Amino acid sequence: MEHAADPDLVRDARRGDEAAFTSLLRPLLEPAYRLAVGMLQDRQLAEDAVQEAAVKAWRKHQQLREGSEMRPWFLGIVANECRTTRRSRWWSVLKIDADRPSAQAPEEKAVLGLDLRNALKRLRPQQRLVVVLYFYLDLPLEEIAAITNASFAAVRGRLYRGIRALKADFPISEAQA
Repeated sequence: MEHAADPDLVRDARRGDEAAFTSLLRPLLEPAYRLAVGMLQDRQLAEDAVQEAAVKAWRKHQQLREGSEMRPWFLGIVANECRTTRRSRWWSVLKIDADRPSAQAPEEKAVLGLDLRNALKRLRPQQRLVVVLYFYLDLPLEEIAAITNASFAAVRGRLYRGIRALKADFPISEAQA
């Protein structure tokens, strides 16, 4: 797990110091964006989700606690924003063309990772969140439990079931010698 945020910065951010809050938030924007891309599978929507999450985090800056870690708190807000985006009516309207088969050759699809993205889309939202946090952001299960507000055992189970579901989409054949 990452070290706790600088107590002076947290105290200043809680008092409304925008520069202190920005200093705390800046290193978290790239992992937050990777999380959002993994959850939404759309770069533009991911940017919007991270931006909205940053605004919501600023509005809730009073909830920051001295000595606590900011990464799980902020990534939890990003995950919630991604869930809200996926639940919205516009998500289904905008994503109609995304599920149509593309005219690309299978080799090209594999290179671009489209098969993996489609497999991730088929996971349940809670499984997708855990898989993305674990593999895209390389977070430990304890921190994923803090972000998702779930127990360690629940996170481990979701990760296991998510990996098992992904393996079903990618059968591995051993090479004959």
